[in-house]
Amino acid sequence: MTEPEITVYRLQACPYCERVIRVLNDLGLSYRSRFVEPRHSRRNAVKRLSGSRTVPAIVDERTGVTMSESANIVEYLETTYGGDGGRSERAPASAAAGGEGE
Repeated sequence: MTEPEITVYRLQACPYCERVIRVLNDLGLSYRSRFVEPRHSRRNAVKRLSGSRTVPAIVDERTGVTMSESANIVEYLETTYGGDGGRSERAPASAAAGGEGE
């Protein structure tokens, strides 16, 4: 099995992060979760990627997109992968079952 192309940087029990995870699951996309430091000032990995320490943040290796802010991420995912957009190039839904973890 290949590595998921989408990485989500998130916090435990963060409602904005959970919104993004719900959309990823609804779209049947496989992804990798990276849980970050709860303390805002220590989220240097996220800042290096997105320029901000806010979560959620995603990196989509397939398209080269890196972004934060849940509303922007949801819009991007639905536009890029929703409906028929990107469906033929995406991992099958059965592969997404194990997508969340780590």
